[in-house]
Amino acid sequence: MDLDTVADELYGLPPEDFTSARDARAAEARRAGDRTLAGEIGKLRRPSLPAWASNLLVRERPEEAESLLRLGAGLRQAHRDLDGEQLRDLSRQQHVVIDALSRQALQLADRAGHPIGEDARREVETILHAVLADPDAATEWATGHLVRAFDQVAGFPAAADGARPRPAKTARKREGTRPARSGGTSGRADDERRRRLGQARQKAEDAERELRARRKEAEEAGRDADDARNRAETLEQRVRELTDELRSVEEDLHQAEAAARKAREQAREADRRVREARRRAGTAAARVTRLGAQGPPRSAGLA
Repeated sequence: MDLDTVADELYGLPPEDFTSARDARAAEARRAGDRTLAGEIGKLRRPSLPAWASNLLVRERPEEAESLLRLGAGLRQAHRDLDGEQLRDLSRQQHVVIDALSRQALQLADRAGHPIGEDARREVETILHAVLADPDAATEWATGHLVRAFDQVAGFPAAADGARPRPAKTARKREGTRPARSGGTSGRADDERRRRLGQARQKAEDAERELRARRKEAEEAGRDADDARNRAETLEQRVRELTDELRSVEEDLHQAEAAARKAREQAREADRRVREARRRAGTAAARVTRLGAQGPPRSAGLA
C-alpha cells in the first residue's frame, strides 16, 4: 500500500464515503507499522462537490480530458507567440470544449447519485478555465485528486504581461488615417482624461492586489481548518481504536480472573479431598492397630 494508490481509491469514491474510507486506510497503515504513511493518508482532504465532479471527468472521460490539456498547451503557446489568428481559433474551441465538459460533469455527477446545481457547474467551469490557463493547475487536475476549485490562477503568459496579440496575417496596416489632434483645450482635456484613467487603473490594481491578498488569507485559513479537521478525525479514529483495544483487554482480564477463581475452587476441593482421604487412612490404621493388640481370636468350646 502506498499514498498514490490510496489517493486514487479515495478520490474515486462518493464524497460521503471519503472520510470513513480514509480513516480505515490510515488505521490499516498504523497496524502495519507505517506511521508515516498513516499520517500522510490522514492529511488527505475530502473533495468539494465541484472538485469531485471535475475528478470524474478525468476518470470517466480520459480522452476528453487529454483534449482539454492539449488545448490549454496550445492556448498558452499562442499567447506567448502573440499569434492573433491562432488565438482566435483556439479561443472559439475553448468556449465549446468547456461548455461540453461542464455538461458532461453534470451528467456524470447525476449518474453517480449527486446532481449538482448551477453554482457548482460554474465552479467546474472555473476549474476548467484554470486548467487551460495555468500548467500547474492542469497538472494537479490531471491526477484526479483535486480537492477544491482553484482560488486564484495566473493568466495566460502574454496577457499577464499586458501584451497585445499581433493581428492575423491577412490584416493590413492602416496608415495616415488618424486625423491630427487639435491642441489647446482639447489637448488639456485629453491629458485630464489620461490622468483620471491612470488613477482608475492604479485603484483597480490596488484593489486586485488586495483581493489576491484576501484570497490567499482565505485559502490559508481554509487549509488550516482542513488540517485541524483532519487531525481531529484522525485522533477520533485513534480514540475509537484504543477504546476497542481497552474493551478487548478488559474482556481478557475478566476471563483470566474467572479462570483464576475456578482454579482456586478446584484447588480447595482437591485439598479437602486430600484431608478426607488422610482422615480415612488414619482411622483405618488405628483400627488395624487395635485389632493387632487384642491377639488372635479364641476358638469356641476349648478348655
